[in-house]
Amino acid sequence: MRITRTITVDGTDPAAVYAYLKDFTNSEQWDPGTVETTLVEGDGGVGSRYHNRSVFRGKETELTYETVDLQPDRLVVMRGENRTVVAVDTMSISPGPDGTGTVLVYEANFTFKGLAKLATPFLRGQLTTLGDDAEAALDRELPQL
Repeated sequence: MRITRTITVDGTDPAAVYAYLKDFTNSEQWDPGTVETTLVEGDGGVGSRYHNRSVFRGKETELTYETVDLQPDRLVVMRGENRTVVAVDTMSISPGPDGTGTVLVYEANFTFKGLAKLATPFLRGQLTTLGDDAEAALDRELPQL
């Protein structure tokens, strides 16, 4: 299941947005389900691994995220996995239409595994709300960079 949101950030340049999103520990500020994200391996570059504790549907879950692609000032791709889900967050960054500010396209792809796969259609509403909440948080946090 895929959720996509587009956020326009006036007054914040793509380099600042990229630096903020590249540091996945900042997900504590903008991902509404995240309780804690800790860098456990690497320097924040491609191949770095993070331990993420989140709450979804009232239950705490843990995922291991890895930075799978970084393109300075343009792209951040993170892949998280646990026994029930694979989550891929793709954050595409570009200058605003008038050459100032930033446009962020945030895409979250969830692939459920095992029995959780059967619940996918029933999770659409909750995942949509999660996307809405992440959009609101990014809209709040990014202009402050």
